[in-house]
Amino acid sequence: MTEITFYTGAADKLLVVCRLCAKALNHGQRTMIFSPDSSLLEKLDKLLWTFQSTSFLSHCFIDDGEKLVIATPIVLSNRAADQNGYDILINLHDQCPPAFEQFNRVIEISTLSPEDKLLARKRYRLYQQSGYELHHHNL
Repeated sequence: MTEITFYTGAADKLLVVCRLCAKALNHGQRTMIFSPDSSLLEKLDKLLWTFQSTSFLSHCFIDDGEKLVIATPIVLSNRAADQNGYDILINLHDQCPPAFEQFNRVIEISTLSPEDKLLARKRYRLYQQSGYELHHHNL
């Protein structure tokens, strides 16, 4: 069953995503990042290139071609996609991501904003009511 982990109290959600992606990469885990907001994914794309001063986090977009997507450890996606060997799904959407149960682990991140907290609580309750194993880390 999919493990759901919430990281709450993030000052900068995209920086947390970069840190989690770097950690996953160091552990040999492939990560898909989901958001229907293309402009948010564009911001994240730029940040993944510059996050580390001596290297970058290898990534691509889901529509960059099948061969590249299969070979890349981090994929940015604005649509529901097959799991295709990815271990982790990072959700940057306000709702539970489509087909999340295909992944071994789903990561949810919320900021300190009241609206973001409220939306995260709704997702938490949905996962909880569906019987998923939940973990929480307060940043």
